[in-house]
Amino acid sequence: MSDLNEVQPVQPVSRWSDAFKKMATSQVLTSILAIVVALVLGAILIAAADGDVQRSWGYLFSRPGDFFSALGGSVGSAYSALFQGAVFNISSSYTVGQFFAPLTKTIAYSVPLIFAGLALGMGFRAGLFNIGAQGQIILGATLCGYLGFTLNLPAGIHLVICLLGAFIGGALWGFIPGILKAKTGANEVIVTIMLNSIAIFLLGWLLTLQAFRSPGSNMPVSPRMAPTAQFPHFFGTTIDLGFVLAILAAILVWWIMERSTLGFRIRAVGENPDAARTAGMNVSMSYVWVMIIAGGLAGLAATSQLLSSPAQQLNIDIASTFGFDAITVALLGRSKPLGTVLAGLLFGGLRAGGYLMQSSTGTPIDIILVLQSVIVLLIAAPPLVRAIFRLPDPERERKAEARAHARAAKKEVAAS
Repeated sequence: MSDLNEVQPVQPVSRWSDAFKKMATSQVLTSILAIVVALVLGAILIAAADGDVQRSWGYLFSRPGDFFSALGGSVGSAYSALFQGAVFNISSSYTVGQFFAPLTKTIAYSVPLIFAGLALGMGFRAGLFNIGAQGQIILGATLCGYLGFTLNLPAGIHLVICLLGAFIGGALWGFIPGILKAKTGANEVIVTIMLNSIAIFLLGWLLTLQAFRSPGSNMPVSPRMAPTAQFPHFFGTTIDLGFVLAILAAILVWWIMERSTLGFRIRAVGENPDAARTAGMNVSMSYVWVMIIAGGLAGLAATSQLLSSPAQQLNIDIASTFGFDAITVALLGRSKPLGTVLAGLLFGGLRAGGYLMQSSTGTPIDIILVLQSVIVLLIAAPPLVRAIFRLPDPERERKAEARAHARAAKKEVAAS
């Protein structure tokens, strides 16, 4: 009997329970569910804007089949077009057209988002809310573009010089808020916002000068980049060296943050700057180095716009909205390199598929902006996602222990 009583077949159940608990409280699941909620809300908006759905709504109770048929048709066709434009074009009669064409567009749109997302993610982990990626991209594009259309160098050397110019331009624009933060305590949010505006107007002014103006053009655009400054392509597709550099940048950022002394200091400063300072770390210089590296990475985001074939021109809209979209990418990727790459591919796919969705179904591409905004909202508020799906709070045990210690301390004080 004693042997039977000692048998406790609860350990496997406990292991499964622990695994489920870890999965239910993980940040990855929260991010995935945020995307799911955004897609559901997007489906509601798509259906609400569809004329057939609106008409069938008027006689829903008499002929519900018409309503649900129109609902499924509008949402299904919109999301099908979104998928085909981003991943796999089912309607194409060629294998290359089916698979490579949509994916190459997704990758092309993701490259600047990955670079800028890595830049902002480093700042976030250092406790800095750097929202100046837009200005850093513009300065990187300005220096890269000038070197691209003025120099006459061999192909490999010219491309490297342009890449260095993009990094230096962005790093310079990141150094300014970094040194102001370190020496004067200036708020990096305000400084980077102002630098974004300065960068835009600076580029606009430069494009009015003869040195930057394309000969014979009345438009504020520069000459086209020299062929020797363009990225090479791979496998006969539009995938170029820019995507490879973005992946290498993600690996480098991972090594810096997780394996280097500088990364340890950055993470320590981000967790608790006062404790880091007490431990002998130079908090001010950590801020400066973070902003220099982050600015350089953001500057490299401009290379995908300028150095991709066919030859591009420097213009006032060269940065598009990549600097602001990268905030969403960094938040969704939890400021980690792998997460940032995946988030960049996701948002690149949304942008690539959004154009086909609009052209083939008439669904406004603004729906994509709504999806991105909802994802940011839910990522910034994990308790809201947990409340929607009734997930456990990962901090529940810690909070319970803190309350228990507080009650015990009160009892000791009352007893004394």
